[in-house]
Amino acid sequence: MLRTILLILLLNPCVSSAQAHYIDFTFRKDIHIVIDVPSSFNYKKTNLVLFALPNGNTIEQTMGKLLQPGDDWHFDIQHIKAQTAFIRKQSYQNYIVAYLENNFKSWPRWKQEHAQNFNEEIRGLIDTLQQILHLKKHDLHLSSHSGGGSFIFGFLKTYETVPAFVTRITFIDSNYGFDSTYTESLSQWAKKQNHYLTVFAYNDSVVQYNGKPLVSAKGGTWYKSHEMMKELKYGWRQKKLSDSLSHYKNAAANINFFLINNPSHAILHTFQVEKNGFIHSELIGTQWENKNYTYFKERAYSEFISSEKLK
Repeated sequence: MLRTILLILLLNPCVSSAQAHYIDFTFRKDIHIVIDVPSSFNYKKTNLVLFALPNGNTIEQTMGKLLQPGDDWHFDIQHIKAQTAFIRKQSYQNYIVAYLENNFKSWPRWKQEHAQNFNEEIRGLIDTLQQILHLKKHDLHLSSHSGGGSFIFGFLKTYETVPAFVTRITFIDSNYGFDSTYTESLSQWAKKQNHYLTVFAYNDSVVQYNGKPLVSAKGGTWYKSHEMMKELKYGWRQKKLSDSLSHYKNAAANINFFLINNPSHAILHTFQVEKNGFIHSELIGTQWENKNYTYFKERAYSEFISSEKLK
């Protein structure tokens, strides 16, 4: 099967711009993958980012584009493609982003449907990506928004001991599935040098939609983030970045929580991505942290947003 995939990709690459090209294929019938590969590589570090999509969104919507009359609003709420271009320009490193979408457009649903074999599926997906890209030495980053966090928790269940080549784990309002069974693996992994866990959340427990609570009292990312902080048992250092935004970090500064108190009771689910969230998750802890951008401020990547769609 792998040889067939490789042959298809070699014969049918999806070339889309001068700055990057895209490899588009389906893995084992129900996972759609698009890999955003830079058009040229330097001799510096290579990072492979797996971005697990939010519920209900397509890869094209997650990549983002300039909105035209009649376009779906989902094209303007994440802009991972433009944020990736910003990161590449800032860091001068090789960033490859693999967008992961499944046929259900829901990673929690996908895991339910694959309850007996999701471990095998995830291992196969990781191996296939590494072989397709001929990557021998690289860092793997696990990133997610919304329901995409379920993929990361599936990865943690699959490997139990997180592989050393995983150097970043990011939950952008996506850690709904956290429970204490993940504490030990995350704690041991975070002790390694240059391993970064970053969590973004807002107080969704005070939000109502159509007159009803958006999430249950203990079901949202606000509650889950506080549970994660309690479970990890660090002496957290707090810094208020604004009246409503607080930054909590451990002494080593490699575990970071960005929590929005949300006094206006607004729905801020996608704003955490749109307002430079993906950029910050990749550059925090590096020499490019907060250079030419600020988390939860105006978009720093606007110049990279194009009207181009993948298809």
